[in-house]
Amino acid sequence: METIVDCNIQMEFREIDATTQADVRLKMHDGSQLAAQGIANRHPDDRRQQRVGEEVAAARALNGLAEQLLDKAGTDIQEVMHQDVHLSH
Repeated sequence: METIVDCNIQMEFREIDATTQADVRLKMHDGSQLAAQGIANRHPDDRRQQRVGEEVAAARALNGLAEQLLDKAGTDIQEVMHQDVHLSH
């Protein structure tokens, strides 16, 4: 039997001077939520390329979210198995 679940990811960007910030939120199908933030800083000598800053900030935010998901999965497994679990990042 195939089970399909839905989760939503929302990402917002803010650019202030040479800093781009990405805020990402994940809402799981069970109602739980995780959030992470990524920041990219443009060197003063570099050309302004908004898309590049967004890509770097988004990648860092999503990486933080991935780490949180692995930690959450490890905690969920520990609750069932009653032993320490260490998932690789």
